[in-house]
Amino acid sequence: MVCVYTETGAEAVIPPRNNRCASREFDRERYKARNLVERFFNRLKQFRRLATRYDKFAHPFSAFLHLAYAYIWLL
Repeated sequence: MVCVYTETGAEAVIPPRNNRCASREFDRERYKARNLVERFFNRLKQFRRLATRYDKFAHPFSAFLHLAYAYIWLL
């Protein structure tokens, strides 16, 4: 699967398993950044209004997104 992605120019960020015979390299700093972004999106999903898109227009949705970001940042 990783070979298919590398042919298209993508790079695997997920580390390989420890018990793998032939280990492959991965960028640890990129993995840390990916983990940070993934945790941020998981925290955003806790806000039901964002997860279900209650707002019909982009402006109120964006405003609540900024409010949720500020709340998460303060925690």
